[in-house]
Amino acid sequence: MCLGVPGRIVGRDGEMGMADFDGLRREVCLSYTPEARPGDYVIVHVGFAISLLDEDEALRTLAVLRAIPGGLDEIPR
Repeated sequence: MCLGVPGRIVGRDGEMGMADFDGLRREVCLSYTPEARPGDYVIVHVGFAISLLDEDEALRTLAVLRAIPGGLDEIPR
């Protein structure tokens, strides 16, 4: 099973951006979400931001992932 993880965009340079995943930052491709701006939350799947989501939903999803033992450990550090 594949999982999309919520991340907050903290920077953008063209079609690439930097997303923060609960303190871990990774470069992500924003070509599927051209409307995403710093401060927005996106769902990221295999390095691609595939959709925008609101902050409340993102924070609820991150809380669920934190509650699962190893839930956020799948993000390579």
